[in-house]
Amino acid sequence: MEFQKLVTPFENNTDAWTKIYPRPQLKRDSWLSLCGEWELYTADKEEFIGKIKVPFPPESRLSGIGHSVGESYAYKKSFTLPEGFKCGRVHIHFGAVDCIGNVKINGKEAGCHEGGYVPFSLDITHLLSENENTVEVVVTDKTDADYCYGKQAKNRGGMWYTPISGIWQPVWLESTAENYIKELKITANQSKVTIETLGGEAEKKIVLNGTEYCYMGDTFTLDIDNGILWSPENPHLYTFTLISGEDKVESYFALRSIECKNGYIYLNSKPCYFHGVLDQGYYPGGIFAPGSPYGYEYDITLMKALGFNTLRKHVKIEPDIFYYYCDKIGMIVFQDMVNSGEYRYVRDTVLPTVGFKKKRDRQASEKRKLHFEKTLTEMTNLLYNHPSVCLYTIFNEGWGQHNAESLYKKMKEKDPSRIWNTASGWFKTKMSDVDSEHVYFKKVNLTQKGEKPLLLTEFGGYSCKIEEHSFNLEKTYGYKKFTDCNAFCDALESLYKNEVVPSVEKGLSGSILTQLSDVEDETNGLVTYDRQVAKVDPERMLEIKQMLKSAFERGIMSTTRK
Repeated sequence: MEFQKLVTPFENNTDAWTKIYPRPQLKRDSWLSLCGEWELYTADKEEFIGKIKVPFPPESRLSGIGHSVGESYAYKKSFTLPEGFKCGRVHIHFGAVDCIGNVKINGKEAGCHEGGYVPFSLDITHLLSENENTVEVVVTDKTDADYCYGKQAKNRGGMWYTPISGIWQPVWLESTAENYIKELKITANQSKVTIETLGGEAEKKIVLNGTEYCYMGDTFTLDIDNGILWSPENPHLYTFTLISGEDKVESYFALRSIECKNGYIYLNSKPCYFHGVLDQGYYPGGIFAPGSPYGYEYDITLMKALGFNTLRKHVKIEPDIFYYYCDKIGMIVFQDMVNSGEYRYVRDTVLPTVGFKKKRDRQASEKRKLHFEKTLTEMTNLLYNHPSVCLYTIFNEGWGQHNAESLYKKMKEKDPSRIWNTASGWFKTKMSDVDSEHVYFKKVNLTQKGEKPLLLTEFGGYSCKIEEHSFNLEKTYGYKKFTDCNAFCDALESLYKNEVVPSVEKGLSGSILTQLSDVEDETNGLVTYDRQVAKVDPERMLEIKQMLKSAFERGIMSTTRK
């Protein structure tokens, strides 16, 4: 089998970041993108570094800078509001700034945010002038382990990647009414939806499927008879418009349920097998961001074409538009929290890999504990309305693991509608909705025991390097190396057929293959880092999907007979 050349139009379509509204579940027409060209200075503004393209971090090629500019520096951009834009309140939204961002408008303090993976917004109405305005963002990022940092490393290599800093998600302005809808919280099951609002007038109106529903207050509940359920096979979304006084927003919801029962995970009251792939969310041109938002759509669509129904978003939180594409296309998301704290290879990888998996939570500084819980809470608030997000992982392989059971209790109480995996891989806790295993250097041989569903949340990691599409020629990182795509595909098929399938027949509820794409030194992706080459045959991958489906049905029947 020759490897398949792919067409990836998104990498050169960087202007799309200025044209696509970044927050589809709270969408207004009155917005102005600030993506595009900014100026970059030293933190004291005394030295001009160069022009930079937002939302690409300065370390990336697509930013126009292409290297680190130090631990502290300043962005600057001038803008003029369109006529009539400032009719009520004006807000500036940042998708994410790594790691600390101090914002000034026209030289005056607007606000500060700590943490590089979640959005923040500032009301800047009182700071604006009628003519030209200037926004400045002073960034500080020391890759401090007390903050969440994911796979970033000062000394990149192997499974650690180029660190980024600064603005790496969209920036935009938005005009609202004086009394406006600040947030939506949408809770749905298979037959009912509840929409809660924060802010806005007391009298509101929802338009859904051509029908208007007027109500008073902050909560609207609607029973939906014979509703269309959301699933990967049929990702149906209900779109609606919410009007509150002079404010109008567009949004959507989906009907679906997810729960643990009888040793399995049930989607819409039926046992579901989660056939997934690990998604690191790295791109060669923009590192943390693809060349355009369509890059997310491309990855999701490609994995679905290969038979997968689940992405495990690995220790990274993406822009809201990523989760919208998962909702729209029909891709389940297992969402990781972003790790913080010190990582040690022997303690956190080698010893547990060979069987030493018992340890207590490590101590964490008060700063780290506070920031971790704050980011975890902000992440769940951010993703609450997305039907594709079905499972959260709090800790991955013990990196920075602390207060695990306490955090499980808090987060399960905060969002009982999701499955919570307290520790993925090694160091299990009693407080968790599922049991989670990682298997790399031995045979997959798993059996579900007890009441908790069993997930294989990492396995495989096989390497096949396509040199002309690789990050470098000198280094290759993977767990079993193959020199051609035929052998690579044969090995994957054997792995599923001879190891995963027997485990599925013994109650395994899902498997997450490492990984979607190559990332820098890692060449263990199903596609190359540049997304130009698929190393696997789509027909054979679909055969694997069918193999797992049949094994899962046999496992369900066996469990039922017992």
